[in-house]
Amino acid sequence: MDLRKLKTLIELVESSGIAELEISEGEERVRITRSLAGQAPAVTAAQGTLPAATSLVPGNGIPAAPAAPAPPVDEGHVVKSPMVGTFYRSASPGAKPFVEVGDAIQIGDALCIIEAMKLMNEIEADQAGTVKAILIENGQPVEYGQPLIVIG
Repeated sequence: MDLRKLKTLIELVESSGIAELEISEGEERVRITRSLAGQAPAVTAAQGTLPAATSLVPGNGIPAAPAAPAPPVDEGHVVKSPMVGTFYRSASPGAKPFVEVGDAIQIGDALCIIEAMKLMNEIEADQAGTVKAILIENGQPVEYGQPLIVIG
């Protein structure tokens, strides 16, 4: 969907009294919901057969999606996700994971892969040390800035 069209739709939701707007064009689907006072509307999108992520406003009669609890972060250097995607511990299904808890690692060692838009992005260690914790399960979605691995 065109960015200009998306901005126009967001402005429409902001200026009108509607709480939610959902539009489908071919295989693309966009949902815009009005947020609490003083915040910009939330926009979610999906393409193809993937379901659109929900961004629901509390108090509009529809229960909001539960927020994932923050995993406990042990003391040490936390490697965070540089992007939104899917976390994988190994290069392929059935392959040995890049790292395990207790492994000694050096700067530049592969820690995991994050798949984003069918591209496999290898995440490397930016600090040497020992892997103290792996905070995400294999195959789970991750958000930008979400803690992945703790290095001590």
